[in-house]
Amino acid sequence: MPNITIKEVAIYHPENVVTNESYIEHFKQKGRDITSFLEKMGKENRYILDNKEENSLTMAIEAAKNALVKSNLTGEDIDYIVYSSQVPEYTFPSNAMFIHRAIEANRHAISLDTNANCAGMVVSVEQTCRYMMANPCINRALVVGSDHLSLLANPEEEITYATYGDAACAIILERTEEQTGFIDAVYTIDTRNVDKIIFPEKGLKHFHQQNPEQKYIHFEPFDASFGPEIMIEQIEQILENNQLNISDISSVCISQFALGDKLKLQEHFEMDEEKVIIVGNEYGYTGTSSPFIAFHESLKNEKIKRGDYVIFWTVGAGHQFITMLFRY
Repeated sequence: MPNITIKEVAIYHPENVVTNESYIEHFKQKGRDITSFLEKMGKENRYILDNKEENSLTMAIEAAKNALVKSNLTGEDIDYIVYSSQVPEYTFPSNAMFIHRAIEANRHAISLDTNANCAGMVVSVEQTCRYMMANPCINRALVVGSDHLSLLANPEEEITYATYGDAACAIILERTEEQTGFIDAVYTIDTRNVDKIIFPEKGLKHFHQQNPEQKYIHFEPFDASFGPEIMIEQIEQILENNQLNISDISSVCISQFALGDKLKLQEHFEMDEEKVIIVGNEYGYTGTSSPFIAFHESLKNEKIKRGDYVIFWTVGAGHQFITMLFRY
């Protein structure tokens, strides 16, 4: 059976950088001090779209073009296009159609949108790898994750408004006979809080009857202590399944939502700080793309090299957890 490797990764983000000070002042005017909250979440800066021209789709297209340039490929070389977003610019047609046109992909390239919320891009890469293994006609795939999260961030709630950032990431996957690439993945579903993070809050049927404040994500507080437990359980399972130890892993590229996940992971496995990658202090929380933006930055900083074992971990609303193992 062929293996599926990561050939290239590229990102795109808007130029506008917003620091913590803007959000601290925003909530100070509402009588709340969020300084400690931002420290606990590990947020300092984030890139925010501030113009009428850009959106989740335009960012995705730019990231896709960047990945093609870096890999010395053209759209004609792509056999499969997957676009992951929880803030898609369009539902008719699929956004992947626009990406297909923008990169001038070949007319037989399968193109589709996916949505597994913040777990979306990792889920999409995992599913794409498995499909490529089964379909000999697919030699290269383009997976793009892009969220315009600031569009839906509630200015009354720091959990979204002060943590979200806007960015896109594109991955080119390639079939290879070498012993490298995608290895395994583990999923866990826990629906006890399935109704706590919702958009549209009243569902699409009632979208036009919503109050103005309901145009934002509804994020109801809940006990999230089960999350790190599942993360640790999944990583232990994937290591055991593949006869590896945590010392064999070069880097863990995790969801950039909360700094606490990194700290609990390091503590449990007694890992060196630099092995659990955090870039949320620079990018904010970018949703579906966040583990792969961490991966991109690790490559840029030469923390990951060819042949290294890399774990990707993240979680999407609902909640769906995924841990994925690659040999880069």
